[in-house]
Amino acid sequence: MSDPSSQAASDVETHGGAPDPPLHQALGLTDEEFAQIGDLLGRQPNHLELAMYSVMWSEHCSYKSSRVHLGRFPTEAPWVLVGPGENAGVVDVGDDIAVALRIESHNHPSAIEPYQGAATGIGGIVRDIFTMGARPIALMDPLRFGPLDDARSRWIAEGVVSGVSGYGNSVGIPTVGGEVVFDETFTENPLVNVFCLGIMPTERLVLAKASGEGNLAVLLGNSTGRDGIGGVSVLASAEFADGDEAKRPSVQVGDPFEEKRLIEATLALLDAGLVVGIQDLGGAGLTCATSETASNANMGMDVDVSMVPQREPNMSPVEVLTSESQERMLAIVEPHRLDDVLAITDAWEVQASAIGVVTDGGVLRVFDQAGGEVLAEVPAATLHEDAPLYRRPLAPPEDLEERWASEPGDGLSGGSDSVDQGAALLAMMMDTSWVYSQYDHQLFLNTVVGPGSDATVLRLRDPRTGADTGRGLGLSADGNHRWCASDPERGAAMVVCESVMNLAAVGARPLALVNCLNFGNPEHPEVMWQLSGAIDGMSAACREFNLPVVGGNVSLYNSSGGRDIDPTPVVTTLGMIDDLTAVTPGMALTEGATVVVLGSFVEGLAGSRWAWDQGLKGGRVPDPDLASVVDVAELSRSLVAESLVLAAHDVSEGGLALALAEMALAGEVGLEVSAGADTPLADTAGGWFGESAGRMVVAVASEHLNDVLDRAETVGIATVVLGESGGSNLRLGTTVTVDLDALRDNWRDRLPGALSSGNLAE
Repeated sequence: MSDPSSQAASDVETHGGAPDPPLHQALGLTDEEFAQIGDLLGRQPNHLELAMYSVMWSEHCSYKSSRVHLGRFPTEAPWVLVGPGENAGVVDVGDDIAVALRIESHNHPSAIEPYQGAATGIGGIVRDIFTMGARPIALMDPLRFGPLDDARSRWIAEGVVSGVSGYGNSVGIPTVGGEVVFDETFTENPLVNVFCLGIMPTERLVLAKASGEGNLAVLLGNSTGRDGIGGVSVLASAEFADGDEAKRPSVQVGDPFEEKRLIEATLALLDAGLVVGIQDLGGAGLTCATSETASNANMGMDVDVSMVPQREPNMSPVEVLTSESQERMLAIVEPHRLDDVLAITDAWEVQASAIGVVTDGGVLRVFDQAGGEVLAEVPAATLHEDAPLYRRPLAPPEDLEERWASEPGDGLSGGSDSVDQGAALLAMMMDTSWVYSQYDHQLFLNTVVGPGSDATVLRLRDPRTGADTGRGLGLSADGNHRWCASDPERGAAMVVCESVMNLAAVGARPLALVNCLNFGNPEHPEVMWQLSGAIDGMSAACREFNLPVVGGNVSLYNSSGGRDIDPTPVVTTLGMIDDLTAVTPGMALTEGATVVVLGSFVEGLAGSRWAWDQGLKGGRVPDPDLASVVDVAELSRSLVAESLVLAAHDVSEGGLALALAEMALAGEVGLEVSAGADTPLADTAGGWFGESAGRMVVAVASEHLNDVLDRAETVGIATVVLGESGGSNLRLGTTVTVDLDALRDNWRDRLPGALSSGNLAE
């Protein structure tokens, strides 16, 4: 057995007298990992085998730095059909309908090639959904870029948004929500997280298993090319450094029209019962799809590399097995059903080729042709189940106690007068419609509440008939790097709280959560401390909310020049609306409504947008009272569901000041609030801009006010009546005064004005 295209795996070559690193090091494997592979095989691996282990044991595929911590998430509930470990989580939403949901990252590819990085991120997450048997019906895109005054960051932002819209609009799936954040921590390392949701009849659920000896492995979709080779190991498993533009060939190239055909062909195959198991081809390409499906069923597989359709001449076996070319699926098919499979794929003009056969014994073998030379022979399970598991050192930063002790005051020199609070509020305001207006968010006519709201609301239709069930799905995407940089554990818990409160604002109860854990270099003990703490905080909050984590993604090595990004766990939470006949109120104030804050406030500015805008990054975010947040969320949800409020908006980034400003702007109605010693409100920057968790602002008609206040008192929830909406100014005590016209102009023009000022870094 050999790989004729390669030298021995441990050889060292020289060029001009300078020794190259050993092959395993060049492929991203450590000396210890290379030795482990030799022990597993009982011999030295050849080049092809080494490349296969390299991509499968990469950080992106194996989670070798994070697996020891991920098991702390709560993952089970009676309604969970599929939890972490499959292509997507799946939950039962009643009426024999299941919902599949998944979030992924395409951070590194998007930094190098923004359009294709984002586009193929969309393509990959869509395949994760229909691989389970679900029809994708909604996308969300939590995005984070460097500051708007940085030319390269603007170039990346425009490219990413174009990539999301170009692929999503073309494949015919609406992008219904997300986030857009600009901050210096993401200057060299943007975060491009993508989420997809699909629905299906529960009986159509299928898993990634290559069951049945003698069954065929059929490759569906695009031909295999050289784009994306090494994408996982080269891009997602290493820090950025100077010269990374040379890694552009590692970025995959997407074809949304091929993806659309692939969706329809795959779902047709599943409906016809022609597929035993199925897996999409993403990270690590054919190596991943063949080894995982085989080992998931405790089987092996023989793969004929000559049968893989190739769109470029003279591709080596290494290239074929590690290419991450897009729009490809691997289906496991009974031999006598192959003709039926080909009839459907031909009808949808989808290429299909039988490239392998399922075997017993658990060995993955790669042949140069049928009955030909064995190019690789490895136990399938060793490629992922035996991947290294690292308990990397973790330690808090040395100055942690000092940082936590330096609580930001109300101003730069101790008083609220030292900062123009109206100007501080204006600096936080930004209309993100420039982004989401480029997305089609009304495809399928399911979108009841779209981008720009606390949460998205989708109409739930029967996937068999298209009939309206009368129920709805809520979706919220949330993250906050400032909170998590202040205290990863408390900050991550606050992110979950915000997501649940956003769902409550549209009348949805939380059902399931997926997360994307974006962190720096795991070889830095501080980063591992951040990751571990964030997992603990998120887990505690999810348990309090009875909210299972059904899937997720870990994105590490988000670093450049040795500088790690601020820890940025992002969550997308699915909620259920049992009766969609009630009109979701939105956040717009109406004239003459009484504005009430539900929930207690812990004054403090640590980790707040206000403090960071002033350069004050010390202090520790308040520990969220999770039980209280549960109560406030449930009360808010019930008030919305029963149409007892005219508007609802959670308090999060920017504190009460920003929440009220957004509500005033949405309704074109002002508000004047008295504050001071004789009121429950502190007339300080901390009082208006503090971001403690678990508060909801509601606008209430006079005839419902007493009912709302009484219900809050009954369950022990604090309330503050701010006053009646009206006028053309937002006046918050003596601290903040802004004219609505100025607020609107600043909010509307900021983002398009910045992006039109020059978008390409020279």
